[in-house]
Amino acid sequence: MNTSGDRLKTLLHECSLSPSDFAAQRKVTPQHVNNWFKRGVPLARLDEIAELLCVRSKWLRTGEGPKHPAPLPRLNTALRKPGTEPAEPSLLAASTADDVQLPFYSMQSRQFRPIPDRHLRLPVRVFDALGIDPDVALCVSMPASNMSPLLPRGSTLAIDCGLKHIVEGELYALLHNGRLRIHSLSQRANGTLRLHSHDSDEHPTETYSLAQLKSQKLSVLGWVFWWGHLRDSRPV
Repeated sequence: MNTSGDRLKTLLHECSLSPSDFAAQRKVTPQHVNNWFKRGVPLARLDEIAELLCVRSKWLRTGEGPKHPAPLPRLNTALRKPGTEPAEPSLLAASTADDVQLPFYSMQSRQFRPIPDRHLRLPVRVFDALGIDPDVALCVSMPASNMSPLLPRGSTLAIDCGLKHIVEGELYALLHNGRLRIHSLSQRANGTLRLHSHDSDEHPTETYSLAQLKSQKLSVLGWVFWWGHLRDSRPV
């Protein structure tokens, strides 16, 4: 298997899922899926398909590294006494009384500012599990529809502003000429940054050179580590 298309074809076979059924599930045509087999999975859809098929997006893209995701790391292992075991997640949840209250931010007059008296509460175990400093985390509302249906417009997002280095395919919040943007990112060896949208048909990939990043004040705000939203309506 030399390409992500070859790996996708094998994964569908392992799941007993026909290409036509997979196409219908992803709301694309069978020809789209055949093109992915031949040319590789589009970068903007790697995370979505990898998550659906329970494999790592890096493995699907390159064939390198572990095929399946590793369990979440347990933190503070260096602080544990030798011979002791960490608490199970359920025990950790039961013993953690305090939640973390994250401030909401928004763009106001082209300035990124907190919204007074608006917060989101998340369990402290989330921050422990992911290694996030709550003091540098915040929340925003999804500002556009470019990441639909994964992140509908208006979804609540939690951002780790302590993680700005780019891991290909991960979701990030960005500030761009007084705008808040949410994209998955990739970066070339020369520093060129590429912004990918989940809805790649309506929102093609954008590419910015180092000079453009500087002139357009485009910077990474942080990593999107949590999101949530309510459905628009009940099914009939």
